[in-house]
Amino acid sequence: MLTIKKYAAIDIGSNAVRLLISNIIEEKGKPARFKKSSLVRVPIRLGGDVFLNKKISKENIVRMVDTMQAFKLLMKSHKVEKYKACATSAMREASNAKKVTDLIVTETGIKIDVIEGEEEAAIIAATDLQAFINPNKIYLYVDVGGGSSEFSIIDKGEKISSKSFKIGTVRLLNDIVKKETWAELEMWIKEKTKNIDKIDVLGSGGNINKIFKISGKALGKPLTYFYLTSYYNMLQTYSYEERITELDLNQDRADVIIPATRIYLSAMKWSGAKDIYVPKIGLSDGIIKSIYNDTVLSHTKLK
Repeated sequence: MLTIKKYAAIDIGSNAVRLLISNIIEEKGKPARFKKSSLVRVPIRLGGDVFLNKKISKENIVRMVDTMQAFKLLMKSHKVEKYKACATSAMREASNAKKVTDLIVTETGIKIDVIEGEEEAAIIAATDLQAFINPNKIYLYVDVGGGSSEFSIIDKGEKISSKSFKIGTVRLLNDIVKKETWAELEMWIKEKTKNIDKIDVLGSGGNINKIFKISGKALGKPLTYFYLTSYYNMLQTYSYEERITELDLNQDRADVIIPATRIYLSAMKWSGAKDIYVPKIGLSDGIIKSIYNDTVLSHTKLK
């Protein structure tokens, strides 16, 4: 007997807003399989508003309402049964966040949960990392976002420590990451990894996914510290316009890819990792898994 359910995740980040629709395939006697059905990404860049002006602009409020209305229609067309919408760093810090979320629920019916960094890290950790990692290895998991980045130590498949830092690509672009925050991150990574002989980094986020795709590496094979350093140095020899025209990067990727790579390289340097694995999972995948396993505080049936 085969059963297929459709769940959706809405990830409202500081750089982009995403809708992931997944098929959950249930077969008697077998573990459920999660298969991506549709992924839509809209580069609204809320962090550009919030990290500089402390609130979401009128223009982006309109864009958010339009995007959520479009997402609702897409979920309806796909016959999604349940969904959860999570907002992260930019919404956490916006002085008008409640006004925006109230407007969105009034206009579209989409309820948005603004989650803290630790909950974000926990949801990401709920993804099925077991399919991507070696249970005998220790990893530093690094998820880079526009407003914050989440770091976790994973030992024998279990998360043993986790912390969120206000170091993200949009913040770095606007030069508003304090030196003290970098120092705190460096100290945290070095402290958590000092007694580990060998550690690898697991990287998630749109930028490392893009770099991995460009590398042409087979899924499951790592990028080396040397490769990532070379790519980082190469990126900086091109102007923003050249990264779009010559490197074929989207305009909302062409600027943030440099600070994102800096964060991954810093994590590798401070942990002593020589390799970074890219399992291509993130918050959206974690939301879907959390809805299915009923480990999130709330989710909503699509009306």
